[in-house]
Amino acid sequence: MNDAVPEQHDVSRRSVLWSAGAASAGLAFGATPAAAEEAPAQEPGRQGRSMIGVPFQRRSVVRVALIGLGNRGGAMIDLYLAVPGVKVVALCDPVKAKAERAAAKVTAAGQPAPAVYVHGDHDYEQLLKRGDIDFAHVATPWDSHFEIARSALLNGVHVGVECPIALQLDELWELVNLSERTRRHCMQLENCCYGRNEMRVLRMAHAGKFGDLLHGAGAYNHDLRGLMFDPAYYEGPWRRLWHTRLRGDLYPNHGFGPVANYMDLNRGDRAVSIVSVGSPSLGLAQYRAANMPAGDPSWRETYIESDRTISLVQTAKGRVIRLEHDVSTPHPYSRINSLGGTKGLFEDYPERIYIEPDHKNDEWGDFSKYAEWDHWLWKEHADPPGGHGGMDYMLVFRLMQCVRLGLVPDFDVYDAATWTSPVPLSNLSIKQRGMPQQIPDFTRGEWKKSRPGMDSEKPVEM
Repeated sequence: MNDAVPEQHDVSRRSVLWSAGAASAGLAFGATPAAAEEAPAQEPGRQGRSMIGVPFQRRSVVRVALIGLGNRGGAMIDLYLAVPGVKVVALCDPVKAKAERAAAKVTAAGQPAPAVYVHGDHDYEQLLKRGDIDFAHVATPWDSHFEIARSALLNGVHVGVECPIALQLDELWELVNLSERTRRHCMQLENCCYGRNEMRVLRMAHAGKFGDLLHGAGAYNHDLRGLMFDPAYYEGPWRRLWHTRLRGDLYPNHGFGPVANYMDLNRGDRAVSIVSVGSPSLGLAQYRAANMPAGDPSWRETYIESDRTISLVQTAKGRVIRLEHDVSTPHPYSRINSLGGTKGLFEDYPERIYIEPDHKNDEWGDFSKYAEWDHWLWKEHADPPGGHGGMDYMLVFRLMQCVRLGLVPDFDVYDAATWTSPVPLSNLSIKQRGMPQQIPDFTRGEWKKSRPGMDSEKPVEM
């Protein structure tokens, strides 16, 4: 998520890997970036055992490292410090001031001073070699996600990565293979899966309240124009520059993850194909013309990213999922978050429900009357701390609980790869004028087996 309160940044200290913009702000990172041109990768042979159903090793105290301490990482550290049984042992960011601010939070919480790694963009490699880290949280700009996750796995560290976990299909496959070989979990830290509405709809769907599921929709429709041109929010132009590189859905996870959970993708059904179309790219250029002074580096940029990308995902059971992405035009925030079946449907933004036999006469019902279906996490933590309505805390609390108690995580590397695959595949589909693209079976056939996911039972604390 990217609507946290802005903080000030030392922009001059961030270099190319993490800011993705210091050297070539006006050159669109080359004419044909690899992610834009790659063809769908063939399914590679399994190099290790499946990570499906693999629990964490039980820990009395979970030792955590945070890599990337900007808007996202700087906020998430507060949540790790709020969860019992968690110790923040190491921090990494090329901007020393950020690492020092985060370290001060750790000591203020009564924990020992963490080790701090601030010597350039690759100092995370030294951090991950420490040998005393159980879990690493990666909150850096997108370009570096794959390499940091890869390094964590190779060093025997469980890793969670902010969206998207990687940007190319071959990278997704490599993370799947490395997770299987190293026996370490690699997860997409999808906070929206832990939203109160999302978890309530999940439980209702699994209880059959919507009947046989037919369709769903999710999105990241969030007007980021002002933030993408604000040098004090995103360090350098790294996020805006992705609009010069790809035309597809740059950020599918917030919408795709919850609907995938409703439909038990990789747990009895799977996403098999995607078709994407995109509108013209006009929003950022028009915003720049109205707001940016002549001579600003952004005037050297050419935007190609569709202002609105719309994708249709088909599942093996024939269900349809609509995904949308739009951060370049004016509109209220929406993740759409809808689910429909043979007995009715739910739609969010605003929340409303219509299911039989509860409702009739084509009149929407009050979703608040279904609070009995809240997930146990929300019944136990009715007023959680942290941003985004509390779902950030729910993610951290539940993840750390799974590590402490030695439980199977709510989602795994196969979910991470599936939820992120629309990034490269939607781009290919748009380039090929809406041609369907096959979504790889990252589970290698194991999706056919039903298994638990986020609709978990409350564990017994020992």
